[in-house]
Amino acid sequence: MKTFTDRVTPLRPEGAYAVLAKAQALEAQGKRIVHLEIGQPDFPTPVNVSEAGIDAIQNGKTKYTPPAGIPQFREIIADYAGRLRGLKINPAQVVVGCGSKPGLFFPTLALVAPGDEVIYPDPGFPTYEAMIRVAGGIPVPVPLLEENQFSFDLDIFDEKITDRTKLIVLNSPGNPTGGVIPLKDLKHIAEKAREHDCWVLSDEIYTQLVYDGGSAHSIAEVDGMLERTVIVDGFSKTYSMTGWRLGYMITPTALAERLELLITHATGCTAAFTQYAGMEALTGPQEFVAKMVTEYQDRRDRMLELVNAIPGVHAQKPQGAFYVFPNVKSYGMSSKEIATRLIDEAGVAILAGTDFGQGGEGYIRLVYAVSMEVIEEGVEKMGAWFKSLKR
Repeated sequence: MKTFTDRVTPLRPEGAYAVLAKAQALEAQGKRIVHLEIGQPDFPTPVNVSEAGIDAIQNGKTKYTPPAGIPQFREIIADYAGRLRGLKINPAQVVVGCGSKPGLFFPTLALVAPGDEVIYPDPGFPTYEAMIRVAGGIPVPVPLLEENQFSFDLDIFDEKITDRTKLIVLNSPGNPTGGVIPLKDLKHIAEKAREHDCWVLSDEIYTQLVYDGGSAHSIAEVDGMLERTVIVDGFSKTYSMTGWRLGYMITPTALAERLELLITHATGCTAAFTQYAGMEALTGPQEFVAKMVTEYQDRRDRMLELVNAIPGVHAQKPQGAFYVFPNVKSYGMSSKEIATRLIDEAGVAILAGTDFGQGGEGYIRLVYAVSMEVIEEGVEKMGAWFKSLKR
């Protein structure tokens, strides 16, 4: 039998799904597992949003939709996303997708030719490297600096960017670090992108989950960057709609037309009822988001308090998203060994930093999109396990 292509043979599962499967297998054996591994909100979808989706189904909104999205929805997104970022966005620049992952994969397929280099954050969301390889591009990881709010090491970034660089991938607030890229760094990256004529793909799925009164700037806000930037956003994190599979891209119009064709031939369209739910999410009451952010900040602070009380473990205060990324280098074990032993010996499911690239070695990722009780139980069990080790 003929073998698989080079597009799919390098692909690997996401660490979160693999750890979840192991945790569930252990639970099936009767073992108590505390889940700090899956990055999805524990809040239910807002009632008004769910009702809008149900009403759409009951009113017959169950047929095909235009591949780029229902025109009314594209108009709403253009207005909402533009106001959020201080930008003027035309509805023709908006392309709706089944979640935000099409917003990562399809622009990469449209822009990156075999042999093109793509800069991306390390540690970073595993899909970044996967989409680069599937497109035939050359992955160029650039490390994130703990001491710089987990923004790029700009010295290495300057060394890595060349005229062979076609695309720069950004993620702010970031997964797995919770870091927010400072505006001065975005301006530096923008200058280099213009100098080398690169595109930028900016993953902004956590853009509204920012704490302590802060904000996350988009590189598209920098002069001259909207015309070479793909903004990727969606509803999974902000509106607790992970299972609804609803996201969008904002791109220059010519690229949006190409992306619409990719969607036409890949997924066809996005389900109508989810788009009507998305319209309600963006135009309805926003108190849910503010309440969720306040609760996440309280959980973050409690998790940090407990984590930083563990001898030899230290975590920066995340500025956004819902992850803490503790430094565990003092224990002299690989991140993978620590993660494996924590679930096997302490019953706590977390992710190794290396699930997000080699730049994550020496770190682990914890999720605080869970209840305060789960945070306290999980981190206290972790602390007891770490304290039982000899350093």
